[in-house]
Amino acid sequence: MDYQLAAALWQHMWQGLRDTADTPPRLTFSQADTFPSAYAVSELAASSIGLATQAVSDLLGRSAPVSVNVRLASRWFQHSFIPLNRPPAALWDPFAGDYAARDGWIRLHTNASHHRQAMEKVLGVHRDRTALATEVLNWSAAALEQAVVDAGGCAAQMRSVEQWQQHAQGIAVGQEPLFAQQATASGEIPDWPISAARPLRGIRVLDLTRIIAGPVATRFLASLGAEVLRIDPPDWQEPSLEEEITSGKRCARLDLKSVVGLDQLRTLLSQADVLVHGYRADALENLGLDAAARQQLAPGLVDVSLNAWGWRGPWRNRRGFDSLVQMACGIAHQGMQWSGSTKPTPLPVQALDHATGYMLAAAVLEGLRQRRLNGTGWQARLSLARTALLLQQHGFAPSGTQNGITPQPDDVLPTLEITHWGIGERLRAASYLPGTPQLCATPGVPLGSSAARW
Repeated sequence: MDYQLAAALWQHMWQGLRDTADTPPRLTFSQADTFPSAYAVSELAASSIGLATQAVSDLLGRSAPVSVNVRLASRWFQHSFIPLNRPPAALWDPFAGDYAARDGWIRLHTNASHHRQAMEKVLGVHRDRTALATEVLNWSAAALEQAVVDAGGCAAQMRSVEQWQQHAQGIAVGQEPLFAQQATASGEIPDWPISAARPLRGIRVLDLTRIIAGPVATRFLASLGAEVLRIDPPDWQEPSLEEEITSGKRCARLDLKSVVGLDQLRTLLSQADVLVHGYRADALENLGLDAAARQQLAPGLVDVSLNAWGWRGPWRNRRGFDSLVQMACGIAHQGMQWSGSTKPTPLPVQALDHATGYMLAAAVLEGLRQRRLNGTGWQARLSLARTALLLQQHGFAPSGTQNGITPQPDDVLPTLEITHWGIGERLRAASYLPGTPQLCATPGVPLGSSAARW
């Protein structure tokens, strides 16, 4: 582990969260195994989980030291749930992945059925990846990226760091803060119990997020006792991730395109303390739920949001995922050069998603702290692309030995987790704050398994 890089990441995150140039509290690291990568991925994992945990300590008004197990933090960035009576679910659609175009590389993201259909509108229906790869070779990467996006799909051309820095969206992201935060309209100072054992007990979190950053954030909040209610559209599925990211939550469905569904969402929002949402930048506004309307419905609301590509620039409303951001912003290209490969080489895990998730959780906790101290509401915005810039600026070319991540027998909790799908093991928490365990009260559940009510 490169402690200097970890310290730089930690300092930048904490100062961004607290909007200060003060020296951050000391964060202690243990079991400092790291992923082999062109970037300091394990250092990013440990620092972001440490940030969320420090935000818990700050909410409690404690000075207890926070420590992070770097190897466990790295494992949480892979997965936290290990099924025992069946193989893990496939993470990728058969046609998702990197393809050589006529003049470079492009990544197609087809995990959602409507995204795959959008790709097929442009490239046609093919029997297998080999046939699709042959068709992609007929396209320039830039033209295919735009065509798939225009069709409602998800794709990203591989760019170098320099190309991204000169791109209009790269320029826009470079002008954004890591945490864009502000106090909003005041509400009453709440009487939350805020105990060290379950700091968020009694706090309602409305979760309008999907793969992966937002669900990571709300899972962390659930592990501290928050009442998390996740809302999905009637037809949305995440079969490869449900067990992983729904622990501690209730999951319901609403059709927000209907009057009844939107009215029910308004009711839920009016009764919430926290909203975490990951829709595209203008999606809630288009439903009549802009930031002012949300605060009017729930005065003092802690309102935290994320998107893929940033909040300014021509791509602010573009669909995106971690793997696409890595391709577009130069991470996969830098990894290819670092590894000596002839193909795009992304980070070993979806690190932008996970790190942004823990930073989102930290932003929620900071908002709750502000609400308790001042009675104000709170708004924060983050993006995967801005997290990528953080890693590129403070986590490139780690020195020393990168010895890999090897699971250990005591990495998992001593009791089995029994879910709708079977049995498995859950990792122990990667961070430690004395007196404050991180444990979800319920196992992972299927999407849509609960009613849409508190």
